[in-house]
Amino acid sequence: MPRAAVIDQTPLGSLTQPTSRSSRRCDACGSDRVTELAMTLSDGTGVQFVSCRACEHRTWSAANEGAVLPIDQVLDRTRKIS
Repeated sequence: MPRAAVIDQTPLGSLTQPTSRSSRRCDACGSDRVTELAMTLSDGTGVQFVSCRACEHRTWSAANEGAVLPIDQVLDRTRKIS
């Protein structure tokens, strides 16, 4: 089953240039030193992955809903498609 191409229009930020960072903050510690990536899981679910450089907290949120996905749900959705 071929995957559909997804073109993300999210503006790029920067870890090294404070003026280019997004306004996103870590849900756990409030740090603005986060890495944020738009991803598509194996089952086609669009997610936003956020990783904090200060406390290592990570979250996956459903791109269309914004609801945080538990890690076990993310792993289930990334299983190899048979």
